[in-house]
Amino acid sequence: MLFGGTSGWAYPSWKPAFYPDKLPAAKFLPFYASRLNSVEVNYTFRRLANEPLFRNWIGETPPEFRFAVKAHQAITHFRRLRGAEESCSLFLASIEPLRDAGRLAPVLLRLPPNLRFDGDLLRNFLRTWPSDLRTAMEFRHASWFCEDAYQLLRAHNVALCQAETEILDMPRAATADFAYLRYRKDDYSAADREKLTASVTSLLHAGDAFVYFKHEDAPNGALWAEELLNRFSGDFERR
Repeated sequence: MLFGGTSGWAYPSWKPAFYPDKLPAAKFLPFYASRLNSVEVNYTFRRLANEPLFRNWIGETPPEFRFAVKAHQAITHFRRLRGAEESCSLFLASIEPLRDAGRLAPVLLRLPPNLRFDGDLLRNFLRTWPSDLRTAMEFRHASWFCEDAYQLLRAHNVALCQAETEILDMPRAATADFAYLRYRKDDYSAADREKLTASVTSLLHAGDAFVYFKHEDAPNGALWAEELLNRFSGDFERR
């Protein structure tokens, strides 16, 4: 199955091209979820969300809607994956409402750009990370793009996040039974979107794909995500 969306939804500047001009901010998420079927949540990178917040989000979205969440910075940036057991426990406990409701998409572990490849570090971290939790890792230093890292990810069914970047040449290595893609450009031509669709098509043959466009003041990312979903499912159901 294809899940598509953007990295956030709370943008009044998306009016009127995506959100209706008179739609109040409190209704943004339900409307977003009527057109897209997933969102990547950045909120969880800096804060531990409380249960009422997640319950509210769950109640405002249909059962098939999924929330991808970014792992807390205490895990990836403060502890840098080392000795992060307590931070992981707190974060994992905080997202339990989404897991219990069956509404959790993959967790994204986005590493800092100055963290270099360390096979022992990754191996030890993944040994303590829940094996039943869909997880994607975004490496931001080129040293991680090596077979040793890919083998460790494959052993734990962790997806190599395919993220666009102006600095790195991101490989297309398959390391899990699902794919996680982050499209970060400010603009995609019609030809670019055709290539993007072809890439996603090939990934769907192997399993689910989670695709998130960059959140910007303009609603282009949301519209491109909707276009992508429509290409695979016809007219996406409006509620």
